[in-house]
Amino acid sequence: MKTGPVKVFSGTYLQCEMVRSLLENAGIESYLKDELLGTIAPWWAEPGGAGAVKVFVSEEDEEKAILVVEQYEKNINKEDTSEEGTSKSNTD
Repeated sequence: MKTGPVKVFSGTYLQCEMVRSLLENAGIESYLKDELLGTIAPWWAEPGGAGAVKVFVSEEDEEKAILVVEQYEKNINKEDTSEEGTSKSNTD
């Protein structure tokens, strides 16, 4: 059964490389799309230039990949929140 590629994440080149690495560690094959164009001229790869680089996996790995991506996003949001608390206490 052939399966097509499914986009599971989009962001900057560095964010997508991190997600790709996490997926690889979870045993999920993935690839980046628009990594060069999305870095050099992101507005050509994606309207507005936001999320110009994309991570794709096969349909059969989509559910597992989404769990990995959700965990990554949760950790990033947690890190951003803790940095805000640190910077506020430093300015007081």
